[in-house]
Amino acid sequence: MAAFGILLAGLILAGCGKFRKAGGPPQRPAPEVAVAVIKPERLTLSAELPGRVSAYLVAEVRPQVSGIIQKRLFDEGGDVKAGDLLYQIDPAFYEAAYASAKASLARAEANVPPIRLKAERYKELVDIKAVSQQNYDDITAALKQSEAELGIARAAMETARINLAYTGITAPIAGRIGKSAVTIGALATAHQAVPFTTIQQLDPVYVDVPQSSANLLRLKRSMASGDLKRAGDYQAKVRLILEDDTPYPLEGTLKFSDVTVDPSTSSFILRMIFPNPDHTLLPGMYVRAVIEEGVNEQALLVPQQGISRDPKGNAIVMLVDGSDKAEQRSVKVDRAIGDKWLVTDGLKPGDRVIVEGVQKVRPGASVKVVPFDAGQKDGPGSGKKAPSAAESK
Repeated sequence: MAAFGILLAGLILAGCGKFRKAGGPPQRPAPEVAVAVIKPERLTLSAELPGRVSAYLVAEVRPQVSGIIQKRLFDEGGDVKAGDLLYQIDPAFYEAAYASAKASLARAEANVPPIRLKAERYKELVDIKAVSQQNYDDITAALKQSEAELGIARAAMETARINLAYTGITAPIAGRIGKSAVTIGALATAHQAVPFTTIQQLDPVYVDVPQSSANLLRLKRSMASGDLKRAGDYQAKVRLILEDDTPYPLEGTLKFSDVTVDPSTSSFILRMIFPNPDHTLLPGMYVRAVIEEGVNEQALLVPQQGISRDPKGNAIVMLVDGSDKAEQRSVKVDRAIGDKWLVTDGLKPGDRVIVEGVQKVRPGASVKVVPFDAGQKDGPGSGKKAPSAAESK
């Protein structure tokens, strides 16, 4: 009986041991992560730069002669044509000056013929010694003097005529005229510092935007290495975004780039020209110009949530290697393209970048891979089969 009790106790202890082993804590499953498979894409790169609108032509209207303004012959803010009369200065003084200059010219013209005839007669007489050489020299000098006075009179009359014409102030260019700085009865001073008004040609218009010289050097290196190809000819098409974030309907053309870098800002000016038939663009208006820089035939784009930063600020990603283990890698990013980053170094086609669930893994840890769906909101675990490392390549 005692032996039977000992055997029963041994069986009970053995059963308890098995129970403890079967009821121990289970091993944790590998965390689920959503990955995006990197594939090369054809990408047209563009830069959005702030700029200002400026008029195609600007003319400040100033008087060329002094006098009292008699008339103003335009509507402020209206359109004028080249040669339109804008202001009329009192011409009475200049009319009198022109008449006096015209009379002086007539007198000078009347003095020349008799002296010329006398000089011709003296030339014949001096040959036969009928007059002295001195008399002939005197009449020749008098003829030259009268001809010089005739030239002076003609120039004076032309000056008087020009001054009289300047009493009517005309538009030097066609365009939109601004407000008038003077009124009827005001005194105009020749070549005064303050303009009467300003005319601006608004169709087409210029848009001037600053461009970083460092960015220019980067683009040239990318073009030289073949990473970027020029999109069309040098005069690339340019689009505008207005102040209210609406696109301007008409495309512009890159006109030229400045040849001097501003040392205070390390930038230079790009000038574009835009048609403006409806005068939507006004001088001084703030706009954003979208300029095509080139085409990257093998661009690698990574969803923005797949890129993080280390304590030094360097961009890093978490990858899934061929054995479904997490791997950390440093990368270089260029710019944001929509909701993605353009990666220029550190990745290759076929790499699987962890986009969701990266906070649950550490480098070297095994993971369960599911495909990344940009439209899903539930994160990893949608039940879709993820591509293997071989399939992604």
